Amino acid sequence: MNDSSPARPAAVLDVWCELQCPDCGSALADLRALRARYGDRLELRLRHFPLEKHQHAFAAAQAAEEAAEQGQAWPYVEAVLGRVAELDREGEPFLVEVARELGLDAEEFDTALIDGRHILIVDADQAEGKAIGVTGTPTYVIGGERLDGGKSQEGLRERIEEIADRLLAEQEA
Repeated sequence: MNDSSPARPAAVLDVWCELQCPDCGSALADLRALRARYGDRLELRLRHFPLEKHQHAFAAAQAAEEAAEQGQAWPYVEAVLGRVAELDREGEPFLVEVARELGLDAEEFDTALIDGRHILIVDADQAEGKAIGVTGTPTYVIGGERLDGGKSQEGLRERIEEIADRLLAEQEA
């Protein structure tokens, strides 16, 4: 029986990201290209790895989780990463403003940042990242292979595509 809508994607790409990281911002083009190429056959999972050197990164990770809860994780992530300098300058008020611009419940964002309801998710991601050797962002994990984009994005999308193609081929075989 051939069901054309699989219950889960054939391949998963964990994207260890930090929303105050300029390198993560420059990785957006690659992520968009991967989404365009694979659609729902490749699940892009946002994983949080806020770095201590960026004072608003932990709040931004929590805000991204609130955006996910409101069904807009990637549009929110892309909007924030596209304006890292504003996040640097304005901090948490900027995170709430982006939510408002995207038509999300900005009051709920404000409350989530105050009550810390998403802290455990962010902490768990960070702990898992450290456990598997993530040291900077962006870092990608696909098919059990870790690819570090913190130093250079050069050739990473091609490598991700090679692995994704292999995983998809194995699934179809």
